[in-house]
Amino acid sequence: MERKWDMPHYKPRMKSKELRVLDSLNARMELSSKDKQHYAYLVKGNQGEVVFDQLTSKLENDLYVLNDLCLEHNKSFFQIDTLVIAQHTIYPYEVKNYEGDYRYESGNFYPKLSKDNIKNPLDQLKRSKSLLRPLLKNLGFHLPIEGDVTFVNPHFTLYQAPLNEPIIHPTQLNSLLRKLNELPSKLTNRHKVLADQLISMHQTDSPYTRFPPYSYEQLQKGIICAKCHSLISSVQGKMKIVCDKCGHEETVDSAVLRCVEELVLLFPDIKVSTNLVHEWCGVVGSRKLIRRVLMQNYTLIGFGQWSYYE
Repeated sequence: MERKWDMPHYKPRMKSKELRVLDSLNARMELSSKDKQHYAYLVKGNQGEVVFDQLTSKLENDLYVLNDLCLEHNKSFFQIDTLVIAQHTIYPYEVKNYEGDYRYESGNFYPKLSKDNIKNPLDQLKRSKSLLRPLLKNLGFHLPIEGDVTFVNPHFTLYQAPLNEPIIHPTQLNSLLRKLNELPSKLTNRHKVLADQLISMHQTDSPYTRFPPYSYEQLQKGIICAKCHSLISSVQGKMKIVCDKCGHEETVDSAVLRCVEELVLLFPDIKVSTNLVHEWCGVVGSRKLIRRVLMQNYTLIGFGQWSYYE
């Protein structure tokens, strides 16, 4: 079957702004225990979503796979981890990366040995479906909506799991993929219009995002390793940066560009100058090298000490 696009995922997953900011802050300052806990929760969730993406990337059926949608209907925001559009049906998936033993009791989820219930992912899925349905109707689509809460961690067990709820256990993931691959599905331009409309409605800034307070002065300067997210304290030669923790190698040019993107992410209104980037990178000694990288990749605005890059 000939594919209509180059990638199995019509909308690839991007790390959320919240997670990217916390990646940076966690490396450059001491987060509170509450913020550390929230950061660990986001990292774990993202890892689970990436696992599910790897599975859906193997789908060969005529489907659109849209990852990580944040949508709004009637001033209510809702997130869908993965949305699969087939010819006759829409499938939203709530992806969970829970690990360990849990139990289901009286409509609630509990860690096996705890009395403190956790947020019910079935409620999250139900809410997403109830908001997605009128949104699709407004766009002129009346396709039925199915979908499941999908547990992807092989070390997860749910005791007393109800048989009548839309739950996919880790051992059922292959069956889910087989089902999606065997669906009778032949997409038309109308399905493409729907996929494009949903992507255009995606909200890049979630209203639920909360950042810990931070300032430029309080953050440690240096280059964060692209692989293990630790701060790099030295440069090998002029052209290569090697992480002293995990050994990951990167060209200085690439590392400087990542630093600039990080600066703009953390401080959207900041004016990017050679001196500022030199200070932010910390370990790159040559201002001349930084100026060259900025000149090659950005537009210089103004003259002299007041100049900056966009």
